[in-house]
Parts: sequence; C-alpha cells; structure tokens
Amino acid sequence: MIEIKNISQSYSRRGRKKTLKNINFVVPEKAITAMVGANGAGKSTLLGVMANIVPAQAGEVLLAGEDITKIKPSDVAKKIAFLRQTQQLSVKITINDLVEYGRFPHCGGRLQEIDKQKVEEALGYMNLLDLRDCYLNELSGGQRQRAFIAMVLAQDTPYIFLDEPLNNLDIKYSVEMMKTIRMMVDELGKTVIVVLHDINFAAAYANYVVAMKDGEIVQEGKQEEIISKGVLDTVFDHDFNIVRHDGRSVCLYFDYKL
Repeated sequence: MIEIKNISQSYSRRGRKKTLKNINFVVPEKAITAMVGANGAGKSTLLGVMANIVPAQAGEVLLAGEDITKIKPSDVAKKIAFLRQTQQLSVKITINDLVEYGRFPHCGGRLQEIDKQKVEEALGYMNLLDLRDCYLNELSGGQRQRAFIAMVLAQDTPYIFLDEPLNNLDIKYSVEMMKTIRMMVDELGKTVIVVLHDINFAAAYANYVVAMKDGEIVQEGKQEEIISKGVLDTVFDHDFNIVRHDGRSVCLYFDYKL
C-alpha cells in the first residue's frame, strides 16, 4: 500500500513555481488511477514525490507502512517503476539493452537467468521480440514508448508510475497504450498511477480519478464520480458538456450546433 500524508512542496523550475498543498491520498490497489488537471496543477510533482524522486518539504509517503525516504533507493526501485514524461538518451541503444536496464535494481547490471527471463517476458508482452535488436532512434514514437513500457515491465514492480505516457502519440498509439496499461492491471495485477491530459482517456480506462488544481486535490473518487460537469468545470475552468455512452461519461469539449 502507498499512502500520502500531509504532503506539501514548493520550488521553482524554469521560472515557474511548483507547489503542493497538504496532499492526503491512498493509492487504490490493482487499479488504474488517473491524475487529471490543468498544466501546473501539480500532477507530475506529486508523482515525483510519491516515487521519492522529488523530496517533500512536509509530510510523508508510506510504502507498505514505511517512510519511503528511509528505504534504500534500490529497494524502492524494486517496488515502484517510474517512467518520466520525456526520455532523454544520449547514447545509441537497442530495445533489448533498454529493457535489460529495467533489471538493474535486481541484478546491478549482471543479469542472471531470472533477469533474462523477465526481459523476454516484457519484450513478448509488448510485441517487441522481432524488434529487439533495433535502435531506439530507428523507431516510431509509438514503438519507442512501447519499448520504455517493456523496460518498466521488466523491472517487475507492483507499482508503476507513468507521467503523461501519451505525450506526442497519435490517437492510434494512444489507444493502444491505454489498452496495454489496462491489461497490465487486469492480467498482471499491477497498480498503475498515470498522469493524463485527455479526460476521455481517463473516463474510458481508469478505475479511479484524482482531480487536481493549484497544487491541491479538488476531488478524488471512482471514474463516474469525477467525470462530471460540476467537478471538471471547477478543475479546468471550462464549460464542459458531459454525455453518457455505453455506461460511461464522456466529455464534449464544446457544444457546437449547426
């Protein structure tokens, strides 16, 4: 279990102030939790604090009841896999080498048989076995993102944190990515926290939604509780039109009539 208790944070980055204000939150297990909110709401900052990548100024994050700052980073990495919004690699690397890197917390770079097995499983799960020897710079954006997800899967953690995994993906690859994330929960029993900008992807795939604004959680709850006009109008300062389709709420970002 991951519990966030009274987390606060304030710092400046690239001239913009990032803040979190007294955040309290318990991560639902074996589910997709989507963090939504406008730019600057604090979603990525909170995700970084939860993974112990961004230090909190106040409060604590508990991983299985223990303060995450007191746990060795290598042990945290065996529990939480964190994929950043942008991946910057200055070296030429194959898909296979990238996915092997996911095993580093377990083997320190010296792969054993179990590590090789996890790499094979991750490549197979992401349908990358035929591309394993391709270099990342030879891939499309969708293929590259699948490779990074395979690296995360090879890390074999119960918790997976994804910061805007749909960034720069077209609609086809975005749908494929969300379907894969859904399967990671349903088939592999993972607990996934994902930062999303598109509300309808959260509506379609998430079990639980955390709506943030100005560094605070405005409301959290099941998908059907948060994908509502009252909540979303407040969070995004926008006049939403919410409709029901196939038992789920869908956002229309404008109401256009001929």
